[in-house]
Amino acid sequence: MRGFDKHWKDFPDFIIGITNEIWESRGIANLHRYYSDDIPVRTPAGISQGNKDTISITMGTLAEFPDRTLYGEDVIWSGSPKEGLHSSHRIFSTATHLGNGIFGKATGKKLGYRIIADTHAINNQINDEWLVRDQGAIVRQIGWDPKDFAVDLIEREGGPEKCVKPFTPEIDLPGPYKGKGNQNEWGYKYADILTNIMNANMSVIPKEYDRACQLEQPGGVTGHSHKDADSFWMGLRASFPNAKFTIEHQIGRDDPMLSPRAAIRFGLYGKHDGWGTYGKPTGAKVYIMGICHAEFGPWGLRREFVLFDETSIWKQIVLQKG
Repeated sequence: MRGFDKHWKDFPDFIIGITNEIWESRGIANLHRYYSDDIPVRTPAGISQGNKDTISITMGTLAEFPDRTLYGEDVIWSGSPKEGLHSSHRIFSTATHLGNGIFGKATGKKLGYRIIADTHAINNQINDEWLVRDQGAIVRQIGWDPKDFAVDLIEREGGPEKCVKPFTPEIDLPGPYKGKGNQNEWGYKYADILTNIMNANMSVIPKEYDRACQLEQPGGVTGHSHKDADSFWMGLRASFPNAKFTIEHQIGRDDPMLSPRAAIRFGLYGKHDGWGTYGKPTGAKVYIMGICHAEFGPWGLRREFVLFDETSIWKQIVLQKG
């Protein structure tokens, strides 16, 4: 781990370790050490730059969810310490809604939800980040419908003119990381599966997914087998049938004691002009930032984790169409 503190045994150890230090051990000031001063952090809800905003957001989250835990389920990574390392870190988080904040008045509800953070690091610091949290799962467990939450959030943020605008490519900030991942076969395989699905070739699902596959989907939904995979992907694509699908980043890995696996970050950008998961077409132009992990076995794709932020999708629709 050239350029990194010696006590980190490898890159996953670094990623999981600093997450624990900052969040669960309350070492929030360590963000100055482990994050670069001008880091761009992109989430579906918006974009920020620099440690000042990151620290403020972190403290606000911990005030609202003081007992939050972050369990590192996997780190799918690429690169080298010399040239820079990129991680796709999947987390299962638990928390109790004990404080007032962005999710409204404290409800005391206990939550469980996933996050995937794509980060680039070099010389013991993260300097570029894309983060997707399952906001749909959070708001549903608190008692909100994602669309109703988006409407209420717009009002609480000062109305359509003053509220925080969701992330779109037009407001992106350039970061130091320009890579696209690695050349591993499993990344290519998963990219090919998703590309086929987005090109309306749903027959790829029974061909490439294990019949007993486990599917973890936005909103905290768990599904199984081909029917649930088809229903999920069909509902998304049907809502945005003409949107442009792009693979922004692609990693595949083979590691000891782990299934072959892949991490894909994608964009889906276009009009809400079809009937699907998001109801009556509105014509609103929507950008969806998605991150997916897949694990493969002898009978195909055996576990899939898909994350995007339903509340940010609704926020874009509501801001444009009311």
